[in-house]
Parts: sequence; C-alpha cells; structure tokens
Amino acid sequence: MGEADILSQVRTLPTSPGVYLMRDAAGEVIYVGKAKQLRTRVRSYFGSSRSLEPRMRALAAQVSTIDHVATRSEAEALLLEATLIKRHQPGFNIRLKDDKRYPYLKIDVSSPWPRVTITRRVEDDGARYFGPYASAGSVRRTLDVVKKLFPWRSCTKAITGTDPRPCLDYYIKRCIAPCTGYCTAEEYRDVIGQTVLFLEGRSSEVLAQLREEMSQAAGTLQFERAARIRDQIESIDRVTGERRQMASTTALDADIFALAREGDEACVQVFFARGTVIADTDSFTLDGAGEADDSEVIGAFLAQYYESATYVPRTILLSTVPADREGLGTALRVRRGGAVELAVPQRGERRRLVETAQENARQALSMHHARWLADRDKTEQALSLLEEELDLPGRPQRIECYDVSTIQGTNTVASMVVFENGRAHPQQYRRFRIRTVAGQDDFASMREVIERRFRHLATADAVALSEDPGQAARLTARAAGESSPWDQVPDLVIIDGGRGQLGAALDLLRDLGLGAIPVCGLAKREEEIYVADLDEPIRLPRDSEALYLVQRVRDEAHRFAVSYHRSLRGRSQTRSALDSIPGVGPKRKRALLRRFGTVRAVREASVDEIAATVGFTRRLAEAVKRSL
Repeated sequence: MGEADILSQVRTLPTSPGVYLMRDAAGEVIYVGKAKQLRTRVRSYFGSSRSLEPRMRALAAQVSTIDHVATRSEAEALLLEATLIKRHQPGFNIRLKDDKRYPYLKIDVSSPWPRVTITRRVEDDGARYFGPYASAGSVRRTLDVVKKLFPWRSCTKAITGTDPRPCLDYYIKRCIAPCTGYCTAEEYRDVIGQTVLFLEGRSSEVLAQLREEMSQAAGTLQFERAARIRDQIESIDRVTGERRQMASTTALDADIFALAREGDEACVQVFFARGTVIADTDSFTLDGAGEADDSEVIGAFLAQYYESATYVPRTILLSTVPADREGLGTALRVRRGGAVELAVPQRGERRRLVETAQENARQALSMHHARWLADRDKTEQALSLLEEELDLPGRPQRIECYDVSTIQGTNTVASMVVFENGRAHPQQYRRFRIRTVAGQDDFASMREVIERRFRHLATADAVALSEDPGQAARLTARAAGESSPWDQVPDLVIIDGGRGQLGAALDLLRDLGLGAIPVCGLAKREEEIYVADLDEPIRLPRDSEALYLVQRVRDEAHRFAVSYHRSLRGRSQTRSALDSIPGVGPKRKRALLRRFGTVRAVREASVDEIAATVGFTRRLAEAVKRSL
C-alpha cells in the first residue's frame, strides 16, 4: 500500500486519546502505540524520515493498515496499550518475554476449606490472587516454600471430617488434617489467614500470631502443639532471614525495579518491600528493547507489568525515570485507587535497595545467557552461522578472544578467554600484564599480547596450519602428555576492537608464520565484525544466534580483563614506601608497622631503633633509612 493510501487512513483518525494498531500486508499487528491525540501521533510516522530513529523508519515502511481504539483518557489508553501488546506480541514493541499469561498463586477464600493453587487467569470471583510471577519456576518455588511453612491441605477430596485416618502430609506436618476432623474450621481458617499474610509480605504479623498461639498452648499444657508451632516459627525465621538482611529501618510498602541491558536484551529485577523486609523478588526478561533508550524500556515494562498485577503499592522505586512518567503515574493511581509515588532515589536506604536490585538484574541477565549457552541446539546453530557468515574453513569449535584494559595508560592488562563448542572454559583463561608498552597504546598492547600467546606454537604447527587450516582445533599436544592452552590452535580469534586492533593482531600472526588462523575484530558500538579481506564490516542480523555468541565471548573477555585491572589498581593504591625496599618483605613490613605505627614514624626512627625490630639487622636498618 502506498504512502498516499496510508495518509488517507491517518486523516480519518480522531483527535481524541486512544490506541493505534499498525498491521502489515498480511494483516499481522506489528506495532501498538498510545496517543494523547491519535491523528497527530500517527501522522508523525509518515512525515520526514530524518526525524525518525531507524527502528521507526523500518516500521513505517511495513505498515499497510491502521486500526484504532478511542479511549476516554490517556491513562486508559496506556493500560489498553499494555493489554494489546501482551495479546498480539508485535515485533516492533518492547514486550515481556514469552508473556501470554503469567502465573499467579490463587487462594479461593470463599471455599470452606481453601487451597493454594497455581493459575494463569485472574477472575473476579472473590478469590485472592498473588503475582504475576516471571515463570512457572518462580511460582512453583514460592508454592513449595508456602507449603512447607503452612499446613493447609493440598488434596482435592471433599472434606467431611469423617475419614478414618489422615494421609502422609499430616505425619510430616504439611497438613492439619481437616479430613479426619483433627482440626476445626476456625483453626484451618487461621492457617489460610497466615498464608495470605505471608504472601502479602507481612511475615512479622504471622510470627507475632504464632508466638501468641505458642504461648497459649504452653500455658494450657498442650506441649506437643506448642512444639509444633515453635518449629514453624523457626522455619519462617530461616526463610525470611536472608530477606531481612536487605530490610530498611523504616516500614516501606514499595515495589523496587531495576533495569540491566546488554545489546538487544533487557532484564528487570523487582523487589517487593513490605514493612521492613523484602517479601519476595523476581526477574523478567524483555524482547524488542533494541534501540530504545532505558526510559522507554522501563516505562513499557511497568505498563505491561501493572496491567496484570494484583496489587499496586503506594511507592514504586526505579533505577531509571520512565518515559511518559506523568501518564504512567495517572494510570497507576487509577489502578490503585489512591496516590502512587514514582521515584528514582539518589541517596539513603532507598538508593541502596535500588542498587542491590540493579546488581541482581545484571546477575539474572548473566544467568539467562548461561542457560542460552547450555542449549546445545542453539549453540550448534550459532557455530554453523558463524562458519558461514565469516567464511571460515571449518566450524569454530575453539574460539579465543582478547581484550585490553587500562585507565590513562596505567596498570595496562589484557585477557584471553576460551570457548570450546560454544561454552566457556575458565580453566584455560589467561591474563597478561603489559610489559613493553609505556602509556596508553591499545594497538601496541594488543601486539604484545598476541606475540606472548602465539609464540608458544611451534613452527611445525604453523606449517600444519598453512597446509590444512581446518585442523586447528584437532591439533593435540606436542608431547605425549596432556595439552596446555598454549598448545591449542584456535579455529577463530576474536579481537575486542575495530580495524586498528585487528590489524595489529594480523601483523603479528603473519610475522610468526601463523597467518592462516582466522581472526576478526568485534567493534562494540555497532557490533560490526571486521575481517582482513573485506573493506566493509560484516553486520550480522540483530537476532542472529551467531551475533549473540560472539557478543558473549567478547563480553566475557572484557569482564575478565576489567576484573584483573581493578585488582592491580587496588594493589597499587595500597602500596607504601616500604614495599620498594630490597630485603623488606611482607613479614618485615608488618613488624615495622606494628612497632612504629606509620611509615613516617619509621622514617624518623634511628638506625638502632629499626635494627632492634624483630627480623632486622643493622645493615638492613641502614638500607631502610637510606631508602626512606
């Protein structure tokens, strides 16, 4: 459909708030958006392409028809947009990963003998719902914890109270056996009430109730019941103990969200703060983040999350200010039926909670990557694509990656990481302290690293490579013993950097007679891959498994280099004048500082006083005085 046809559709749109759905030629929804004025907002996609980011230009080129739904307010449009994104999963939207229906815990409090069950549908049936949880695994872990702490029934039988004997759950203290009449309806309701409080994050109230029950049981000489309640209190204490370590000193009713991103992927970690403890945590991965900025990503996530959440707290703490903060705040106030604070804390306990959530988000994203790498099918696909896209002589079973890390030329270091068959082999990682390069020169540093790594390969290996490049990963040890990392010839070397770093590595390998080893450079900004014989970089598709793999290898090399650089920088900042004196090692240094307290006091001491220190001779004391 031509642009004129599209613009004719745009002119029919109302100027009211609402949601628009863009469809391609096949009728599939490819984008859902909201607008304060529908006609004005949609028209902006089809004006000058210079004002649009690349993602939106690509979208506009695929639009065939435009549908819309008018709403009474912008807040209503935001909630409807989130609902439609979750329903249609359009490719150009930021969307919760694998989200058709997230799971919830359900307690049908209207039932005479309620149970706790998992459901993916929230209905207006009077039941209590808790969630959404990020995955079936998350909700099942929570259900397992709740089942261990509170003895409600898990069976589906009709409860008459006349069964001849209880099932195994009673004997392992997982049920109080209403089926046999061992408990009253009121006692069972107390258990369900405690379960609800715990799932709401109000564990301190549960513990207060149980302690009172234990005291009453002991007072009436029901020692067996008192002991059972005592064990339950200890179990709850153990479960909530770790959360309590992250508690604030003041009561807080808040959800805490932090965003971590890597390439096209994004992960949001959420902490649920209730009272003075973190009641629960979860993490959600998102698709389609692509070129969107952090504020757009976190805004889209919050709209979709709270569209289905069963509870909106008074306070929402964030690592990033969300896009359309005002509209989002209005929509959340409607959902809550009261005031909602959206805040990005800058200091104090609230800031500490956000930072902790952000670190957890980074770790969750790393775990997601690890699970991806563990998927053999995806790894095999990535290696095959990499072989094809880079025109390699064979499948890159052994990949080595190198990265240089420095700050203004100080403590310059480099890393070597190894992936075999798509999986990291940390035992073969190596790190280098740059010896021959003064100041900051990444190219010279890379040449030194490549020379120190590949000089270990014998000339015979170079000859073998020139005759059969595809045998690189199959070369074994030179001797009969086991092979070391230095003896292995990689199928692919990745240099973290652009054409300059790649050129430095290629020159050195040619000088060593190892020019047949495939080498590429990966530039981080645009994720472009540079190879020797092509003037233009290779751009793998953003959703390519091959790109994902090389990013993971490069990021691991960067992490390993930076951690070593930080370690050296930390050591250099804690060195003292005593460290450079010949003959004064750690023990003698400690002896001096133990006696004199500071380096200044050592400097002011006499030779005789220093010589009287344990481990020192007069000659060494004179050397200390000269050095200081």
